[in-house]
Amino acid sequence: MEQWQVQRGAGKCSGSDKELLPDEEYYAALIETQDGFERKDYCLEYWNEHAPETYCFWKTRVPVKNAKKKMFVDDGILINIFERLANEDESVKINFRFVLALILMRKRILKYEDSKRIDEQEVWKMRFVRDKKTHNVINPQLNDDEIEKVSQELNAVLHGEVS
Repeated sequence: MEQWQVQRGAGKCSGSDKELLPDEEYYAALIETQDGFERKDYCLEYWNEHAPETYCFWKTRVPVKNAKKKMFVDDGILINIFERLANEDESVKINFRFVLALILMRKRILKYEDSKRIDEQEVWKMRFVRDKKTHNVINPQLNDDEIEKVSQELNAVLHGEVS
């Protein structure tokens, strides 16, 4: 399995090197690289003048120390990322989408309907609960350790932990 390492936020804007302060709004972005996705954070000033080309992005806030952790992206962003990964064929992105599908199932946003074999791969037919739109999701046959690794990487991307 390919490894996908996402570094934690350094507490600074990736474009201007400005320190991001507690409770400050900023943009978190996934940038596509040759090795997969890389997360970068940008202060509002830099973003408004030099918004980089991204795979996807969301606006969030720097957490306040000792405050309860929460996910910094809403369900709509998770759905958007899931849908944008639909036609990707790189194993890292297939694994990422599969684990994201499991999260959406757990949140009762996406529902498993059935599975079939296509070109030696197990493909799950899944349906969004609200709009009934169906999606095919490749099951990469990850073991528990691999699912945990991808889940941790997904968690690192989706949580705005800057310190």
